[in-house]
Amino acid sequence: MRTWRPCAVALTIAAFACLAPAQPPVAKTPAFALLDSSDAPQWQTWAKGAGWQVIVPSSEVAADAAIDVRAQALAAAVQDAIRNSGVDAARVYLAGRGAGSAAVFYAASRLPDVWAAAFALGGSPQAAIDSGIVFAANFTNMPILWAGAGQGDQALAEKLKAAGLNLEWRSTTGLTIAGVIQWLAGHARAEFPTEIDCETNSVAFARCYWTRMTKFDPAERNDVLPSTRLRPGSGAALDLGGFSYKLDDPGPGLLVSSLPPKYDGPLKMGDRILELDGKPIENPRQFEQTMRDATAQTDAVILVARGAERKRIETRILIPERPPLVTARVQAKYLPDENEIRIVTRTVTELRVTVPPHWVPATLYWNGLPLEEIRTAGCLALTVHEELLHSEKCP
Repeated sequence: MRTWRPCAVALTIAAFACLAPAQPPVAKTPAFALLDSSDAPQWQTWAKGAGWQVIVPSSEVAADAAIDVRAQALAAAVQDAIRNSGVDAARVYLAGRGAGSAAVFYAASRLPDVWAAAFALGGSPQAAIDSGIVFAANFTNMPILWAGAGQGDQALAEKLKAAGLNLEWRSTTGLTIAGVIQWLAGHARAEFPTEIDCETNSVAFARCYWTRMTKFDPAERNDVLPSTRLRPGSGAALDLGGFSYKLDDPGPGLLVSSLPPKYDGPLKMGDRILELDGKPIENPRQFEQTMRDATAQTDAVILVARGAERKRIETRILIPERPPLVTARVQAKYLPDENEIRIVTRTVTELRVTVPPHWVPATLYWNGLPLEEIRTAGCLALTVHEELLHSEKCP
């Protein structure tokens, strides 16, 4: 039996549209969101079988643009796909693989409320952690699945979980894309989760679901909320003028795979660095751990294999200075039984809060100061002046 749209107007020519059969609502679809658009063909193959879509940043954003620029561009592309391409806002999943895995961890922490969950295939999150701005709190409502290889990856995953990261690790052995999609589909993004927790070092990345930190002041300390920053390595490097090596090379040692333009250092393409201070370098992962654990600048000697020749080179281990990092954190919850919104922040002096219709009326507390009789849903801009909490509608 057909269903027809009701029509209360006279049957003029314009009104004949009312007699068209009612169309069923268009089903919203999940989507993979990729920072690396060059990898889209593979993900589109995987997505097609599941009826998913693939979202990439605008083509106007260069592939080698800064990671923050690409992350913001991808978030904008997600919003466009939600508005215009039938993507389900509750089921957008950040994904990447290989060398792009670190970027998945980074962007997941930068914009935690955009994704329902994240997936990193292979690679390592270490480069993201070493950026010093990946925060465990930001994964509270957004879990991440990392498929790695070997005991080293599993050990790192356990270390990250112990630090509070909402992480699940699986071996790539026997892993299927169907299993990954099933895991991702088990997670949905809530627009207004009753509990949220986010930390950031930048106002540009200060949105946390229904709150946004809009002004920071390092003097506004709150020891109740410690930092959840994942501890980066020391950033130590060998003073050899800069060189690159393949992280997935099996070793032994480090195979020099590229050198900077006009390089005038002691290395040559194809060199393999076998030892550091007389100790064998097993592989690139072991070398990177050695560098992360370095605590002081010191002289060093490397042994290089160049064809049949063995060459000893004197160098230094350099450790960069890290400027103090000021971060802000918001932790908030809605208590339906009490009709209360409770917010605790650190380093925040201005805050925006969006109150949904099903939470009003409510009383809001920010760091213990009350804002009573919230009876209208919408966005409130909050400030504290003379120990009183003030609010106005967001501009």
